[in-house]
Amino acid sequence: MQTADPAQPAATGALAALERRIAQLEAEAEIRRLQARYMFLCDTPLPEFGVADDAERIERIVALYTPDAVWEGVGEHYDGQFGRAEGRDAIRAHFARFWAGKDPELILNCHYLTSEQIHVAADGRTAEGQWVHMQPWLFSDGKALLRSSRLNNAFRREPEGWRITRTRTENVFIAPLPAGWASDYPSKSVLMAP
Repeated sequence: MQTADPAQPAATGALAALERRIAQLEAEAEIRRLQARYMFLCDTPLPEFGVADDAERIERIVALYTPDAVWEGVGEHYDGQFGRAEGRDAIRAHFARFWAGKDPELILNCHYLTSEQIHVAADGRTAEGQWVHMQPWLFSDGKALLRSSRLNNAFRREPEGWRITRTRTENVFIAPLPAGWASDYPSKSVLMAP
């Protein structure tokens, strides 16, 4: 007669716990890459090589969102400036307004993310993330700003991978910068050229 190994249930439980921890770490890494990709695509000049124009850039951004996603600016400085866009078509229109023929033209914008917190739900299907970001803005008329915002974003695992279900941003500060604050910046990025 064979007796059950008393260590077997403990080993099975430890293996299941390890699998959950690995799944959570993988989800966090994928969400981190997704958020970074979004910010990367929003940079000016766009570092992604071979993107024909802002319309193609916008399509790449919209592809990061779920069909039911929401993009919104909240708080006293962002409510009126950015508003709320619900669904991919509205998010597409939001970004089209942002880049379409602005005068003065935005010639430099680079996102720096910090203070990251990613919280994956126990079922591994949804998550929320918070960041603070800083970004210099330079315009063709010489005007320059330094902006900082808080982000409170939500994510969902879709068949094609993690996607953004909510981008929610609130102003921390806007600081005008003196003319000539930055120099030697590129008119186009060639970093990722073959």
